[in-house]
Amino acid sequence: MKKKRDDLPACFRILDEVFPKSANGLRESPEHCLACSHKVDCLRQAVSGSTGAKVREEVIDRAYHAGAISFLERWSKKKYFQRKQLKQVEKKQKE
Repeated sequence: MKKKRDDLPACFRILDEVFPKSANGLRESPEHCLACSHKVDCLRQAVSGSTGAKVREEVIDRAYHAGAISFLERWSKKKYFQRKQLKQVEKKQKE
């Protein structure tokens, strides 16, 4: 069932409000979001949209700095996400 736009809170899918960075640099949901009935859809849409690319890049950078991935793997993943983002922009422009 689709939710009406009028039923959604003003902060719905705004990444920096529903999934802000904490003092230690990691992203966490604020307390008021945990009690919200829209939290799953809200977070899912916030990280899947164009702003979600920022979150994915942060994860890649953290993995690189922790030594979990090599420079080449980091470069490859970032390049993949940039190309994917460009395709989405081109697709929207055609519509």
